[in-house]
Amino acid sequence: MRIGYARVSTQDQSLDLQVDALKKAGCNRIFKEKISGKRNSRPELQKMLDTLREKDTVVVYKLDRISRSTRHLIELVESFEDMGIEFVSLEDQIDTRSPMGRFFFRMMASIAELERDILSERTKAGLNAARARGRVGGRPKVDPNKIQIALRMYDSKEYTLSEIKNATGIGSTTLYRYINQRKSIEAKEQLNDI
Repeated sequence: MRIGYARVSTQDQSLDLQVDALKKAGCNRIFKEKISGKRNSRPELQKMLDTLREKDTVVVYKLDRISRSTRHLIELVESFEDMGIEFVSLEDQIDTRSPMGRFFFRMMASIAELERDILSERTKAGLNAARARGRVGGRPKVDPNKIQIALRMYDSKEYTLSEIKNATGIGSTTLYRYINQRKSIEAKEQLNDI
């Protein structure tokens, strides 16, 4: 089955041009969306992805109609390939059913992988340079005395979380983490006593 996906960024824009082209390309079903491509949540795109089956063909008017970024486009096409689904972009003249179309996407995937590797190497080099200067990543150390004060304040039930934070500088997320640690230590001690 040939399934079309048409998208415009605002409610004021018309989908007619895309829908007409998708119908002309033989799409049996067309999912239409009026939403920004930068949004992660696109309900009609998700519905389309949920309905796809092996041997289907996804057809779009242009590449930028279906994807937020090059990486997103590559991820989509790789998932299509894994599912046995072909992909066609009418205006970009890309068709993964042809050897050139498959080559184009494999090149894009290789470039994206290279980009990920370079980013990973830069991140590692930056962390190593920071360590060489004596800096360590992760959460900043919390003063154990302040933790004990915050826990006593919490246990007394006389203070709000914001009052505890103002007095100790320890926020609610950190405080609850230490409360849960204390509970697990107490539970282990009770098991050892049995």
